[in-house]
Amino acid sequence: MQRDNLADLTVFAAIAQHLSFKVAASQFGVTPSALSHSMRLLEERLGMRLLNRTTRSVALTDAGQRLLDRLRPAMDQIADALEDLNQERSRPFGRLRIHATHLAAVAVVTPIWHRFLAAYPEVQLELNVSEAPIDIVAQGFDAGIAPLNGVATDMIAVRVSGPLKIAVVGAPFYFAKRHPPRTPDNLASHHCIQYRRQGDGPLLEWSFERAGKSRKVAVDGRITVNDIRLASRAAVDGLGIAYLLAAQAQPYLRSGQLVRVLEDWSPAFEGLVVYYPGHRQVPAALRALIDMIRAACDLNTTGSTIENPFAVD
Repeated sequence: MQRDNLADLTVFAAIAQHLSFKVAASQFGVTPSALSHSMRLLEERLGMRLLNRTTRSVALTDAGQRLLDRLRPAMDQIADALEDLNQERSRPFGRLRIHATHLAAVAVVTPIWHRFLAAYPEVQLELNVSEAPIDIVAQGFDAGIAPLNGVATDMIAVRVSGPLKIAVVGAPFYFAKRHPPRTPDNLASHHCIQYRRQGDGPLLEWSFERAGKSRKVAVDGRITVNDIRLASRAAVDGLGIAYLLAAQAQPYLRSGQLVRVLEDWSPAFEGLVVYYPGHRQVPAALRALIDMIRAACDLNTTGSTIENPFAVD
């Protein structure tokens, strides 16, 4: 359908509804003569009269009535669609697709997702987790969550957490056989869960910080993993001490499956941002998610931080 026909049919439906050029013209913010001109052009294109009009009154022809009867359902559907969009703009609604690193998902999404979905029952949250950076626009995501240094410069980035703490942990029955380490040097006498970020990359050196001084320790152990989730599982199974994100360790600490050691040596690394394209028309569901994450997280950015030890180069 040509654009002019659609516009003129909208005008025709308004005139037919009110049976008044003056009232319809007021609705569109134009003059009655402008609408009369549009109707003449439409009738000429269709080759039939739709309206009978005099200076005193307007009436539908038989053809005009049949056309109006066919147009009304479509016009109602269009109006309903626009109203749905207007409602969606003001309240969280629909599917919200988020891409995040595993670390980001554990640190800022899983702690609030039950509360978020309970608060906004018309939202469906889809959380896609992978470590590889992607083009969130090309992949159809509304937003991503990652450290700031992993975000493209053309994205809007909103900080949603302060520095993320490291937790060094082990199972209680592991420490029942060995004295817990009091300093990083004591790790030399312990089994540590080794972590390799990439298939043939170097093993992770564990970073520590105390009294403003940082150091790295090369640890040893009998098991090596390339997924930080496996490191936590290995620690729970008593295979050694693990170096984890504190948010990831928290459920195991609460349940008593793990205990924390070297807490006064544990450093933090740069926090996370939610990033998305464009400044305008941020979906209401995304705004609500950002607000809830920010309210739940400590946004304090003071203090020194180390480089993210789990980042994939």
